[in-house]
Amino acid sequence: MKKTALCFALAAASFAFYACQKDSSNETSTLKIRMTDAPLAVEEVNIDLKEVRVKLDRDTAQWQTLQTTAGIYNLLALQNGVDTLIAQGSLPTASVKEIRLILGSNNTIKVDGQTHPLTIPSGSESGLKIKIDKKLRASSIDSLLIDFDAALSVKRENDGYKLRPVIKLK
Repeated sequence: MKKTALCFALAAASFAFYACQKDSSNETSTLKIRMTDAPLAVEEVNIDLKEVRVKLDRDTAQWQTLQTTAGIYNLLALQNGVDTLIAQGSLPTASVKEIRLILGSNNTIKVDGQTHPLTIPSGSESGLKIKIDKKLRASSIDSLLIDFDAALSVKRENDGYKLRPVIKLK
């Protein structure tokens, strides 16, 4: 009899535990993505930002496009604690697995008063890819800071300047 009562109590406790767990599939979080830069001995490093997309762990095929403040961003103006909000949006509560910055063709670098094209391999096709594993909190505002290291990212090659981003997420 005691054994049956104990089994019944354990079953009831298990049911109550699972019944009280929240289903977070309908909860959302707001994600804000900011951008900043580390110094480089040139006058400007301009990227033509068109769109910011994120991929969540629950959705293996779909990209979510955030409300993006598109425009030309001089990365060197974003130094010494200066950053700028480039995108934000409401997303299902999940983990962000990847961020993509889709760039246009108007990327430039200014060196010694001369403006040169800045080539960003895959920048306008598939975007700058940033792998991440950030769990969004339910009913909250989460922020990510994309910190470009322009000194390590920009290289002068035989066919011109290239941006191969070295990025830290904070």
